[in-house]
Amino acid sequence: MIKIIITDDHPIVRKGLKEILAETKDIFSVDEAGNGWEVLEKVGKTDYDVVVLDLSMPGMSGLEVLKQLKKKKSSIPILVLSRHPEEQYAVRVLKAGADGYLTKESAPNELALAIQKIARGGKYISASLADQLASYIKDESGKKPHERLSDREFQVMSMLASGKTVGEIAREMALSVNTISTYRLRILEKMKLTNNAQIMHYALNEKLID
Repeated sequence: MIKIIITDDHPIVRKGLKEILAETKDIFSVDEAGNGWEVLEKVGKTDYDVVVLDLSMPGMSGLEVLKQLKKKKSSIPILVLSRHPEEQYAVRVLKAGADGYLTKESAPNELALAIQKIARGGKYISASLADQLASYIKDESGKKPHERLSDREFQVMSMLASGKTVGEIAREMALSVNTISTYRLRILEKMKLTNNAQIMHYALNEKLID
């Protein structure tokens, strides 16, 4: 039996993923968490074979949860399951320690297989993502502007691109307005942009936001 915990802030998504796993021939023992703090607490008390982790959650982002999980239990296998296409986050989360990346669109056909592979100590990525990783490692100089951002800067950039104000981002991330303003300035400097409208335009062109 493979013991997993599914972390997603939408109950209907958790229910759907459990139903997908219930249809397979393998037996899964499935626990749930609705946010980052809950999964961190449960992982501290229970040994899971695989953590299935959503990236887009309110409060602590999936990327922050991933890093905290790896600090708490460095060997715990983590499958990131996201609505975002691979080109947006996959390389970043794999660098942060994830053992696999799967889009929610692919979950009906690939979720059970991905969990099985990761539970056995393997990695789960698509062929296209493998090519992206190879190119990323080979050509550091060819990085796009958003790929040069730190994880926190990338998170702030994505929120700015979605139209959120500095104040809204500060409240959501539990940071000061001054801190977010500093991140914004760094983002503009690193990406050679001048305002939020240009950030939004860039993110749309690169398909970093819907």
